[in-house]
Amino acid sequence: MDGIVIIDKETGLFSRRIGTRIARMFGTKKFGHIGTLDEMATGVLPIVIGNATKMIPFIEENTENKKTYLFGLKFGFETDSLDILGNTIKESEVVPGDIEIKDACAKIAESTEQIPPIYSAIHINGQRAYDLARHGKSVEIPARPVKIYELEYTGKKGDEYNFCVTCSRGTYVRAIVRDIAKFCDTLATTTYIRRTFTNGFDIKNAVRLDFLENLVNNNERIDKYLMQPDCALGDIPVINLGDKDVEFYKNGGFIKTDFGDGQYRVYSNKTFIGIGRVVDGMLKPKRTL
Repeated sequence: MDGIVIIDKETGLFSRRIGTRIARMFGTKKFGHIGTLDEMATGVLPIVIGNATKMIPFIEENTENKKTYLFGLKFGFETDSLDILGNTIKESEVVPGDIEIKDACAKIAESTEQIPPIYSAIHINGQRAYDLARHGKSVEIPARPVKIYELEYTGKKGDEYNFCVTCSRGTYVRAIVRDIAKFCDTLATTTYIRRTFTNGFDIKNAVRLDFLENLVNNNERIDKYLMQPDCALGDIPVINLGDKDVEFYKNGGFIKTDFGDGQYRVYSNKTFIGIGRVVDGMLKPKRTL
């Protein structure tokens, strides 16, 4: 089985563990996921299985580089991981007002760089930052370029303040929380993160892992929740091959074409074959399912 399953991830689960369980349900060992979510985070997590994993780089390259998250925070303390799963390391009595919070959001939306949390998967001298942090080693992560398209304060409920952000790949919500507090001269910790959109995949099309497992346990079909491998390849143009060229192409052969140079989705009789590239009038296989 080759394709993509859009999971609405639950809190407390790791992305890779979810991928393992999805792959098992569909009878394959090969899987990957587009983006990742923290253990605490919930929301959209596309799981790619079978030979469709070959399409992951093209999906990430050709879909809009935007992600949307809902998130919450509490002021007055900061943990080592910048979320409620961590240990409190600092406290403050300062609680900002709505005007201060909105001003902080505006400043962050104008910024082009962000320092990731020390509890992150970023490599430092060949080691993950979170591994170094967990062993008590000093971690210094340089600022990285990011794009905050929109950061909106949506109000509070009790002592929890809620936000919505649309941002580029590589942006850390926990770091946004840290920086909101910093601009307000206080401290804050992330209470929840929910991703509603990533790489063209929307939460409205996502299903829960336990829902799929219940279907499997009751011998019901789950293949209708498996999207085709080409469903998120953006605006890559299409080339259709005739029957006589298909096997030759799939075996590595070059096909003469009048199409201009560039990257193409290759089909035969509406069946997706993979990604090819035209160079000097010859269609060459780049990644074939």
